[in-house]
Amino acid sequence: MSNTNLDVAVCVVGAGPVGATLACRLGAAGLPVAIVDRAALPPMEHPDFDGRAYAIAASSRRLLEAAGVWSHLPLPSCPIEGIRVSDGKPGQPASPLFLHFDHHEVGEPFGWMTEARSLRVALNATLHAMPAIVVAAPTEASVTRTDQAAIVRTTDGRTIRAQLVVAAEGRESPLRRQAGIAVTRFGYRQAGLVCAIAHTKPHHNHALEHFLPGGPFAQLPMAPTEGAPHLSAIVWSERDAVARKLMALDDTHYANEIQRRLGSHLGDIRLVGRRWLYPLSALHAHSYVATRLALIGDAAHGIHPIAGQGLNLGFRDVEALAGLLTEAHAGGTDLGDPELLRRYQAARRPANLAMLAATDLLDRLFSNDNPALRLVRDLGIAGVHRMPRLRRAFMTAAMGGGRS
Repeated sequence: MSNTNLDVAVCVVGAGPVGATLACRLGAAGLPVAIVDRAALPPMEHPDFDGRAYAIAASSRRLLEAAGVWSHLPLPSCPIEGIRVSDGKPGQPASPLFLHFDHHEVGEPFGWMTEARSLRVALNATLHAMPAIVVAAPTEASVTRTDQAAIVRTTDGRTIRAQLVVAAEGRESPLRRQAGIAVTRFGYRQAGLVCAIAHTKPHHNHALEHFLPGGPFAQLPMAPTEGAPHLSAIVWSERDAVARKLMALDDTHYANEIQRRLGSHLGDIRLVGRRWLYPLSALHAHSYVATRLALIGDAAHGIHPIAGQGLNLGFRDVEALAGLLTEAHAGGTDLGDPELLRRYQAARRPANLAMLAATDLLDRLFSNDNPALRLVRDLGIAGVHRMPRLRRAFMTAAMGGGRS
């Protein structure tokens, strides 16, 4: 396409799960939207299973339903109906002091495990199905922002005029850097290990969060896939050097290391799909907004995965920003209005900063083998288990705020 001029309300740069969901949510509300990404976004694709999955909180599912995405998922999602929280060491029985969350106490599952490939297919299909959305991909974008408008020029010849540009390009956001927005960063000297396992016993839709000296170890229930009637995602953290050694193991020995941490309650296990390694760090932007610009998702914040809330925080950004933009559009307000953007920042930045602080504290408290701290956290876990009102408060927070 060449020499095409477009006028839209919002241009989203970055079509990852958060940026694409925002475009779909705005498109579903009738706002004219453009989404730009350097990668191709075919409406239909059939990638192989690769072991990656997302924990979609209850509030995030409602957002995806409102955006028209959930109904396009080509593969079933698995509800998370129970979560067991425990403490221990690899190869040893877990502490007898534990915390159990049961979905019956809150009336719905805590969330749903959705394969990454399934969400990608659903997002791409929804983007192409909505008449209010223009997809510009694959292409590179350059953005000029003024008090009057934002102009996005793409390498495939489009000129897009928008009231607001949304940066959703991830942690190294070029738009954030171009706007001169500073970030605070710190590393954890840990790496995240991600894979999927098939096991011989059913998981009964229950998840495990097991705190170990090297970092948290999570088993998350997944829907069956071909050749694996009982399937779970594994996400765990280790010190960098240990993680590199683990990744060098063959599949059999790697599975043995998972079994040492998981225990025997799911029976024998084997790896399914690929293994992944991610360095762990945190960042937070000093501002979420600039002239005709808003940051969402990883462009604005990144946290330790200890609580599994990274993507869901991005979805909460989408929910807040989409609500404000939809209301403003209906009232004829300029979507780049500085007061509107300040309201978005006030709604999301303090909450995200609080979650960053909480996950950082949890990692420091649980990712160590100090006997005194182990006793304190074991007693804390057991204490919450015995306090129904506090337990329900934790469950509601994990769900993203419960029912809306």
